[in-house]
Amino acid sequence: MGAPQPDLTIRIKRHPDGTASLTCTRVDGTTTWQRQRGGYALVFPSHDLTHFAVETTLRYAHGFYGLIADGWEISDFAAPWPRGPAPIDALEVELIVGFFESERRDAAAWTAEELHAHAERYVAAQRALHPGRPIAEPPRLTDAQVKRVRDARDELLRRWSELPAGGTLELRFVRSRQTEESG
Repeated sequence: MGAPQPDLTIRIKRHPDGTASLTCTRVDGTTTWQRQRGGYALVFPSHDLTHFAVETTLRYAHGFYGLIADGWEISDFAAPWPRGPAPIDALEVELIVGFFESERRDAAAWTAEELHAHAERYVAAQRALHPGRPIAEPPRLTDAQVKRVRDARDELLRRWSELPAGGTLELRFVRSRQTEESG
């Protein structure tokens, strides 16, 4: 038995003009894509790769890439929010990705407990600022999970950094069947 068919094929391209683009192709052949220019071209590739590391390592079925596989468009994740608020799983993934991105920018290596403490403070502040708005609970990760995500992310970022102008990094997103069935 071969590798499972991906739910999504993800291509992140480093364009010669300094821009980047994200293209996601679903099983049915439909695509959604976005070109990132200026500062976004510097930030979003690492953010998108961190999403991939978090969602595949922690087995999220309905994070950003899972929702894209379900038919969401990339533009559905921004105002005016055509599909409404993102599901709690996707909000939790975004919270985790944000903390891994903060950790990387700060050249820190947080433990699972430190990550949870940061998440608790952030969630409390968001609840105070936006009462009634859905907010994910702070995730409880183990140090082993944090290390696996960090290692996966670092490998993806290494591959991205070595990509020449005009090159494309292609990833196969296989949705976690266990998470999908249980949640």
